[in-house]
Amino acid sequence: MLNLNKTLDLPPQLIWKYADEPELLGWTIRARNYNTFVANFMFWLMAALILGGAFIMFAVYKDMSQPWRTLSCIFFFTTLLLVTSSMTHQRMNFAFRFTRSGVECCEWKDFPKWMLTFLKLFTGFAAIVFMFLATIDPVFLIGALIGPGSMGLMYLSMANSESYQKMHTQYHHLMYEWKDFTQLAIATNREEVLDLKFIQFDPRLGRIVRWSLNVFCKRKEKENVANFIKPYLSPDVPCIRTKVDVPLSTV
Repeated sequence: MLNLNKTLDLPPQLIWKYADEPELLGWTIRARNYNTFVANFMFWLMAALILGGAFIMFAVYKDMSQPWRTLSCIFFFTTLLLVTSSMTHQRMNFAFRFTRSGVECCEWKDFPKWMLTFLKLFTGFAAIVFMFLATIDPVFLIGALIGPGSMGLMYLSMANSESYQKMHTQYHHLMYEWKDFTQLAIATNREEVLDLKFIQFDPRLGRIVRWSLNVFCKRKEKENVANFIKPYLSPDVPCIRTKVDVPLSTV
């Protein structure tokens, strides 16, 4: 009935609690599990500041020939904008599995090894370009120290810091029984989110918690997923349409 499957390799340590039961519905997806309005606002704010910095850089290097001055400013703007985007548009991996006993959700984020490769190659390329430009105008030596130099230091700190890599690696396995849920909300402020409020005893905290499970799915399938969930909830559990509180992270 539903076409929700996306191919994501599940974490090797994941063992579904209800693995012995048939899967009624399941899929994997990459989603932004935070306040996207704030993140997008921060991105455009930083983009404006970086653009302003590029114009200031263009004005300061007025003694430089016009083509090279323009090229260096474009490089400065593009590089910092890519770095900003990587911070404000991060995505988490999700796997959802529905059975007759309940719902399981696995959230994980691996350290992006591709980022190290990109930084290494880009730093080397930028250093070669700036050194070539420095043969034309020595002013580019300053750009080489500020641009490729700082990116090289960033690469070394990321590659050699185990604590940094652990900080950007996450794994959570969440499990709920159908009786735990007290409300199903179809989010009106996020096209790809359903919100399931629950009351559950948390053995890690040693107390009962009241929180929400955010179910991320394709926006075209949100209504179908909601209709699938409804029959498994208690008859007195309301299904509403409302804005979902942020941040949307379940942990």
